[in-house]
Amino acid sequence: MTYILAIDQGTTSSRAIVFDGEMRVKAIAQEEFTQQFPKSGWVEHDPSDIWASVASTCRGAIEKAGITAADVAAIGITNQRETTLVWDKNTGEAVHNAIVWQDRRTSPFCEELRNEGFETTITKKTGLLADPYFSGTKVKYILDTVDGARDRAEAGDLLFGTVDSYLIWKLTGGKRHVTDATNAARTMLYDISKGRWSTTICERFGIPMKMLPEVLDCAADFGTTRADLFGHELPILGVAGDQQAATIGQACFAPGMLKSTYGTGCFALLNTGSELVESQNRLLGTIAYQFDGKPTYALEGSIFIAGAVVQWLRDGLKIIREAKETQPLAETADAGQELYLVPAFTGLGAPYWDAEARGAIYGLTRNSGPAEFAKAALESVGFQTRDLLEAMKSDWEGHDNAGVLRVDGGMSASDWSMQFLSDIIGAPVDRPTVLETTALGVAWLAGMRAGVYPNQEEFAANWALDQRFEPKMDEATRDRRYAGWKDAVKRTLS
Repeated sequence: MTYILAIDQGTTSSRAIVFDGEMRVKAIAQEEFTQQFPKSGWVEHDPSDIWASVASTCRGAIEKAGITAADVAAIGITNQRETTLVWDKNTGEAVHNAIVWQDRRTSPFCEELRNEGFETTITKKTGLLADPYFSGTKVKYILDTVDGARDRAEAGDLLFGTVDSYLIWKLTGGKRHVTDATNAARTMLYDISKGRWSTTICERFGIPMKMLPEVLDCAADFGTTRADLFGHELPILGVAGDQQAATIGQACFAPGMLKSTYGTGCFALLNTGSELVESQNRLLGTIAYQFDGKPTYALEGSIFIAGAVVQWLRDGLKIIREAKETQPLAETADAGQELYLVPAFTGLGAPYWDAEARGAIYGLTRNSGPAEFAKAALESVGFQTRDLLEAMKSDWEGHDNAGVLRVDGGMSASDWSMQFLSDIIGAPVDRPTVLETTALGVAWLAGMRAGVYPNQEEFAANWALDQRFEPKMDEATRDRRYAGWKDAVKRTLS
């Protein structure tokens, strides 16, 4: 039997998953690591935590699977996107903590870019907006604030990378400084039409281009791991940012296909084929995947807080001990109360893009308690998803909003949440048998490249449905509830 090892490096934990020759999960190892919040709106990770947890879970998954590294044909890597690392290419030491995608510290610079009209250039070249979410402004911040960093970068001693790039550099012992097109597309530095780093944007940000990694297809030769890491050299043959990996894992290969992933945040991607759609609703144009040098584009809507709202119920309000308690609690909520929780803890993402907005809850009465808060938290994810789908429908006339939404990620396991999602968007929601779609996406990329897994068409044909949720809410109720949500958001915007 030949196996594929998928590294899934996420925002709150690192996981390694061993897939067998039939693309079935054989073993999983997972480790959470510390989230650092130095100031309000700032989020950091210790790069050594990221690396140590990845190395440890890879060894753990191989051991749990009862195999050796010699049985692994290839590695695929998927990662939290936009999170930014800068390290010394001679020592491998990071010059600053990783600045996480959720971090908002570069808001003032983004406002400066918007005021001078430079956001138009950014959107035209990268499909993105001038928002702190993306990597480019984070790189600038590190170069501006770390003593001597800019001089060292100019001298060619510092490297920039998103998490995939950093992991490949560490796995290969510093031999490869590369990334894939989907991760490059999230930096705010990559021209997604021309397929190259933008000199115009790098010059405006003061980022030396020698810091940037080489950009490859999603299925490519990214290098070979050091033999001493796992006892055997392993080729790294597949890489994609987490949301693009989920799009691949959901087999959304045809224009018009749509998926939404519910992890820490929520991310909906609509395949637009060879057409890069310019959004009129502040959605993002991005690369869904790239094979043979040809990008397939997508419209993306990003919600910063989805599963994280459940973590807040647990860690912030302490009204639950485990995430799984949320659904039974929500089911006991008073049907007469309609609370709206707008989880703008780190600002609002698409289609609002308000970095300064902060969370709020509306409709409270003396009878509001933990059950009503739990219900409002779960419903907020459905409402935010509808915001994205409404914007996509408006942006791309070729997309029929009554189509099916494929879902994945931890929160998609909640039947209650998925039923509400179907109710509020007024369309079927399909949950696949394999919920590990992000890891599956890069496992397939690596396995296909290694000749272990089938081609794209056969892979898509094997996609299997676990459950379809059909809308049960009547249209009048749906419209009234959504209007209430829109009003709550309006009151929350800064």
